[in-house]
Amino acid sequence: MEITVIIPARYDSSRFPGKPLAELMGKPLVQHVYERAKQAELVDRVIVATDDKRILDSVKAFGGECLMTSKDHETGTDRIAELAKEIDSTIVVNVQGDEPYIRPDSIDMTIKPLIEDSSLLISTVKVRIEDIKEIFDLNVVKVVTDKDDFALYFSRWPIPFYREKWSGILNGKDDQTLPVPTPYSFKHLGLYVYRRDFLLDFSKWPQTPLEKIEKLEQLRVLENGYRIKVVESEHDSVGVDTPEDLEKLKGL
Repeated sequence: MEITVIIPARYDSSRFPGKPLAELMGKPLVQHVYERAKQAELVDRVIVATDDKRILDSVKAFGGECLMTSKDHETGTDRIAELAKEIDSTIVVNVQGDEPYIRPDSIDMTIKPLIEDSSLLISTVKVRIEDIKEIFDLNVVKVVTDKDDFALYFSRWPIPFYREKWSGILNGKDDQTLPVPTPYSFKHLGLYVYRRDFLLDFSKWPQTPLEKIEKLEQLRVLENGYRIKVVESEHDSVGVDTPEDLEKLKGL
């Protein structure tokens, strides 16, 4: 069973053009992600999937493997699916190219369920929310799971909604102190592990209504009646969406 990490790295990000090549501690962001993925014990191969020769040249310069893909892909999943067609791997891992502090052990723990249970098709990871501001941040994706750790729903809205404590916030009561996070509040991290055949099928499905509303493509899986296994990590990951995010990381 070969397990391959594919890191989608697009140059023309609307909020941060050239983001994969932005420098952090003397290295481009994509190199940080690549090197951390290589440290995962269960991973056999790591490939950067890009649409730009500048990224290709940068990855080759630090000794990484990089392959070109079409510029026409709308999502990172579409980009990794293009490469997945050409490789002989049982399991394909989508590691976001803008998370330079992704932990190798988080990658391993998300892969492990698919190794242990042949019926599983996709897994992802969650982390408990400790900062109440993240619950009400619409850029932070939340997830709720059932008793067996399968996803029930993903949303940008606070889920589950703590009606007794949070209703005042919606009613504009400025004097209400923000409540502490609930023990059921989890952030979804954008790390996905797929069986290769399922990934190739999923990438062909049309977008679904809830996916379009929330702008979350993992909802396409749920809306088509498939289950997503969700593992819990103790370690958050820090994504870089804007130049300001990168400056914050440099100050850590």
